[in-house]
Amino acid sequence: MAEYRAIFALADADLRGRILDCPGGAASFTAEASVLGAQVTAADPVYAREPDQLRSLALTETDRGSSWATAHSAMYRWDWYGGPGEHRAMRHAAAQRFGADLIAHPERYVATELPSLPFAENSFDLALSSHLLFTYADRLTADFHLAALLELARVCAGETRVYPLVDHLGHQLDDLVSYLRKELEDKGIRTSLRETSYEFHHGAHTMLVLHP
Repeated sequence: MAEYRAIFALADADLRGRILDCPGGAASFTAEASVLGAQVTAADPVYAREPDQLRSLALTETDRGSSWATAHSAMYRWDWYGGPGEHRAMRHAAAQRFGADLIAHPERYVATELPSLPFAENSFDLALSSHLLFTYADRLTADFHLAALLELARVCAGETRVYPLVDHLGHQLDDLVSYLRKELEDKGIRTSLRETSYEFHHGAHTMLVLHP
């Protein structure tokens, strides 16, 4: 929750409505925000796996990702976490809480993926999307990005917030961001760039916001 609050500049008022986390991965945000009264739906194709298998995979992948980040520590700013050890501990705790919530509330986790979601128009008041779009720009085309953003805007009656705007190596993607913003504006979707208090990759302190 603390990580999501920083990444997406979430205020208490943002956590009172219907929220989509897409892709949700093994984050504990759905569990924690639900305790606060939010109606959260996490969407990710990985949820098609059996729950016990997914719980184990979440811990394994969390450890693998943390080990990679530690081995390439110069690529990152660690001040928000305190250091690689604290980063690993936070992610491990999140994966464990995710696994417990997945078993207790499977209805919160929908196996689906962008750019085609099984939700009605305006199903959510806020959509959050992290570490898919832009992160994997080396393998996801500009057309995919546009289709995914349009789909998030379709299912969300309020803001859609996307972070980060750099790829997985920390490269800035200004041309792609500009292209997508123009295409969205041409289709009647207003956008803005908003600073965040979170920066893990150097220079990744901005999110893309789609406005209703």
